[in-house]
Amino acid sequence: MSIDSRQVAAGLLEAVPFARTLGIDVVEVAPEAAGGVRAVVRLPDDPAHHNHVGGPHAGAMFTLGETASGAVVLAAFGQVLDRAVPLAVTATIGYRKVAMGPVLATARLGRPPADVLAELDAGQRPEFDVDVEIGTEDGTVTSTLTVTWTLRPNR
Repeated sequence: MSIDSRQVAAGLLEAVPFARTLGIDVVEVAPEAAGGVRAVVRLPDDPAHHNHVGGPHAGAMFTLGETASGAVVLAAFGQVLDRAVPLAVTATIGYRKVAMGPVLATARLGRPPADVLAELDAGQRPEFDVDVEIGTEDGTVTSTLTVTWTLRPNR
């Protein structure tokens, strides 16, 4: 699988203006073993996005993680956007500790893309998880997020 990370970043930030509003930057989108996809996005440290204890607001952290998951979805399934719309179905986040400074979110697809596409090709509406670790630039994990996505076939 070949991924043009600049194209994924541009498409994602065009489609999701709120990510641009927060200043989220797509650092990397790359293939992994067995056809998987990984994306890393970054939220800069901005006092306008801080909470009452000086770290990024929970909503900004959630948006960062959801944006990383969206980058994975776009990279893995961008070739079927003419026949299906990716939609987030559910999301669960766990806040472990306060993050300080810039924050990175690393997202990984939980199923092989070929399996998801086989379900879509069979006329189903596949669901799949994207798991995200959010943490400081030194690698300390501060939150985890799982977003369940679907590919809704166009009618």
